[in-house]
Amino acid sequence: MTDLILGISAFYHDSAAALVADGVPVAAAQEERFTRRRHDPSFPAHAVRFCLREAGAGLGDVSAVAYYEDPVQKFRRVMATFAGTAPYGYPVFRDRLPEWSTWRLRAARTVRERLAALDAGPVPDVECQEHHASHAASAFLPSPYASAAVLSVDGVGDWATTTIWHGRGTDLSKRAEIRFPHSLGLLYSAFTYFCGFKVDSGEYKLMGLAPYGTPRYADVIRNELIDIKPDGSFRLNLRNFAYLRGRTMTGRGFEKLFGGERRLPEQPLTRREFDLAASVQEAVEQVLLRLARTSRDLTGERNLCLAGGVALNCVANGKISRAGTFDSMWVQPAAGDAGGALGAALSAAARRGAPRAHPESGADAMSGALLGPAFDDEEIGAYLDRHAIPYSRPGRDALVKEVAAALADGKVVGWFQGRMEFGPRALGSRSILGDPRDPDMQSTMNLKIKFRESFRPFAPAVLASDAGDYFDLRQDSPYMLLVAGIAPEQRVAAPGAAEVSGLDLLRVPRSTLPAVTHVDSSARVQTVDEDSQPLFHDLLTAFRRQTGCPVLINTSFNVRGEPIVHTPREAYACFMRTGIDLLALGGHLLRKDGQPAWRETADWREEIPLD
Repeated sequence: MTDLILGISAFYHDSAAALVADGVPVAAAQEERFTRRRHDPSFPAHAVRFCLREAGAGLGDVSAVAYYEDPVQKFRRVMATFAGTAPYGYPVFRDRLPEWSTWRLRAARTVRERLAALDAGPVPDVECQEHHASHAASAFLPSPYASAAVLSVDGVGDWATTTIWHGRGTDLSKRAEIRFPHSLGLLYSAFTYFCGFKVDSGEYKLMGLAPYGTPRYADVIRNELIDIKPDGSFRLNLRNFAYLRGRTMTGRGFEKLFGGERRLPEQPLTRREFDLAASVQEAVEQVLLRLARTSRDLTGERNLCLAGGVALNCVANGKISRAGTFDSMWVQPAAGDAGGALGAALSAAARRGAPRAHPESGADAMSGALLGPAFDDEEIGAYLDRHAIPYSRPGRDALVKEVAAALADGKVVGWFQGRMEFGPRALGSRSILGDPRDPDMQSTMNLKIKFRESFRPFAPAVLASDAGDYFDLRQDSPYMLLVAGIAPEQRVAAPGAAEVSGLDLLRVPRSTLPAVTHVDSSARVQTVDEDSQPLFHDLLTAFRRQTGCPVLINTSFNVRGEPIVHTPREAYACFMRTGIDLLALGGHLLRKDGQPAWRETADWREEIPLD
């Protein structure tokens, strides 16, 4: 009899549900994809229903529900923080006490009540576990390693902000811990906030901004904000932060150190923001490289697993990989709090005796992170016919060939295929694709399709077999979580680069792949193999056959401020509202010039009913 465990993360940000069968992930999704509310923190009712439906199960078939953190420990941390900062934090304490004294403290009961409201069968027991234990389990248990060092780094969960674990078989033992309020994630979030981006979602913008600057504030950060020890442990100078006392991350301390008030959202970026981003990125990399070495020393392992929100810093990941401290490294593709749902479920399954998913095979147990909902061609065709949407059905081989030809001709393609990805990266199922050789493609896609800042880099997807010819990678990068340098043979001379700075660096070509080469001649690489993404692999192969280039731009199928598309309806709306030229919707091919005029309404969801 199959043993099903349901994992849940909720009530902070990026809530999600995951279902594990006999220790193997079978379904997982973030709630934001269903509600269309970016980083939705609410109870993941839609995601739970999807997971149960995918397994053909009800709650009565589930052995246990695993919640991703310990609410009692979190309550103690919150209360201790308020007590330690009194009276400065009183307004926040007053506002948050009612929820913490009721439903947040009783999270297990709250989860049971929300599950019961789904009317999906009798609700099993709800187990709570430490936040970082969930991160660590999400990193190690589905990894391809029989044993490994495990490093989890984030903002804060219960008490811990940084933990080192030793994973062996199905066992995880904690070897070291750093506790709140000392947090590498909160340090990075403070600079995210100070540079005018949104905390818990804008950190990747700060990472993308860093190569435009120079780390001229790095010494100030190390001298005034963070004391970094040789083993990677650290302490923050809390006098210069505001997150303990109020609703903001920074205050007068930052203003004095960095020459004035924080940049407000949408204000022009200046050299100060470029240099702040470069400086904090350097400091974070220094800490992570030292923590990686300590992880090796404490465990004696040659493989490293990473999770926690800071593990989404793919620039730092690339530097850890290249440092040679470990032979191999694996990062959980849903490294943030959404992945905590999966880690909690896997941990609960391991406690019940479920085996690992054959790590000796050399493959991980994440199914390429393709754990979300899928729509078959019958469903897609019914939707298109119901709304009289013009399309063709060229067949698989012809579809791939036509799309490759369109991409080679400079067209932008929406690519909606198979199961949706779990985690923040589009990996070839819910993607927007373009030709990386086109020097104008980055600005075209940023401004006319994604509607986002021009400085944001795009990621390349490359055939795994050809990756070494284009990128300086030490290992495969199937989840787009490693930044690597462009291979020397693909670089080109950059005349005049020394005379420009800031966003003007965008206009300087640096490689044969200008649309995916960042201003420091790096790229956030996704390697694609035939086993995990056969159709996407075929498309890259067809593009290589037509152009000689096995690389495509791969960015998420969404626009700024919205989650990645989930349904055919959402994909069609995004196609029509943007400058995308073609839409490959399963086996259906839609051309923009053959579509009826799009009528934008106050809420376009009323235009085409939810399927």
